[in-house]
Amino acid sequence: MKMPVVLRSEAAIDLLVARDWYDQQSDGLGDLFSAQASAVFDRVGAMPELFALIARDIRACRLQRFPYVVYYRVLVDRVEVLAVLHGSRDPSAWRSLTSP
Repeated sequence: MKMPVVLRSEAAIDLLVARDWYDQQSDGLGDLFSAQASAVFDRVGAMPELFALIARDIRACRLQRFPYVVYYRVLVDRVEVLAVLHGSRDPSAWRSLTSP
């Protein structure tokens, strides 16, 4: 059964900032970025435990064609996206977001 994917406000901001940046680089690139992020959200909602644990209960999945990583955790009733960060950023940047 597919689980709902819920973005924390920080993750939603991450997405908007990245989309805006890509839109400034080339028309339509922000839409492509958003589509790739949506594909990842669909994938983790359908198979939330597919991707490896990277710390405690946190999992990570890379976007295709873009250097971004989605950090999330599987809860009883949903998948919670903690952050969507550029791959060159410190991967521990999401750690402050892990408190409920």
